[in-house]
Amino acid sequence: MKLDSEHLEILAMIVERGGLTEGAEALGKSQPSVSRTISNLEKRLGMPLFELGRRPLQPTHFGRALAEIGLRIHNLNKEAQRLAYHFSKGYAGHIRIGGTPIFMDGVISHMLADFQERADGVQFDQSYGYLDSLLGNLRNKTLDMAILPLRDDQTPMDCDFRPLIPGRNVIACRSGHPLARKGPITLKEIDAYSWVAPPANSPLFRDLKGAITSIGSENFKFTFSGGTLASIQSFLVRTDCLTVLPYSVVYLMKSAGQIVSLPIKVSHPDRKLGILTRKGEDLTPMLKTFISFLEEQCENLECRMARETRIAQGRP
Repeated sequence: MKLDSEHLEILAMIVERGGLTEGAEALGKSQPSVSRTISNLEKRLGMPLFELGRRPLQPTHFGRALAEIGLRIHNLNKEAQRLAYHFSKGYAGHIRIGGTPIFMDGVISHMLADFQERADGVQFDQSYGYLDSLLGNLRNKTLDMAILPLRDDQTPMDCDFRPLIPGRNVIACRSGHPLARKGPITLKEIDAYSWVAPPANSPLFRDLKGAITSIGSENFKFTFSGGTLASIQSFLVRTDCLTVLPYSVVYLMKSAGQIVSLPIKVSHPDRKLGILTRKGEDLTPMLKTFISFLEEQCENLECRMARETRIAQGRP
């Protein structure tokens, strides 16, 4: 015998709320329609669901057993409705995101954690890569989005690029570095220290060489190269080496009190950190919500960095 799950929900609400009227109100139905449903269900089952003549209503043993099943159905339906709502509003879903290691670890990972606090139904699948590999993974649809620095003329024809943060690099060192305690810093003083380099195949490696050259240094040497942001940071805080990092990364690392930037002007890359997605593709609600969140967070980060720069320069 096949039973209508809605009828079992109705039975559950009557038992749960203690009466036909109360059960009808909980379900947004009329009392007469609920009464007819129970009457028809009893006829179909061939046995009563409530004790005859008892007020308030008292379910039979059989009626209570069916009501318990109906309550589980009711709760599962509510759970399914919540899940559907969260997916439709972009508060739940699965995002496959890839990006360049330094930015993913130094900037975006903070934002992933903050977004998860707002949308606890999101599941991130995060990977690392540079332009060629990230683009390949976007095209074969193993990534939903990529976060990486690009020049305006680098955006592939089959992709959309949403800029987040302009390129800006700084020379970074440990907070107790001798140069961090000085006023104006001369080239001779900089040349006394060796450098930590990011991975050789990264855009930041080219930035580092360009930044060092832009301040007039030609005698630079590398003590450490490659590795992750965590390994670069660990090396810096234990040595007097210098490195070049995006200002946004150093700004967010400063809260730990270990890494600071030096007041030295260096050349900045003509790239912007941004979001790369497939052109013309309908984005899921989750992806739309997350992209809007990233844009908002990066705008706030830019404002905070600009305010700190003005303060450091003695401007209001």
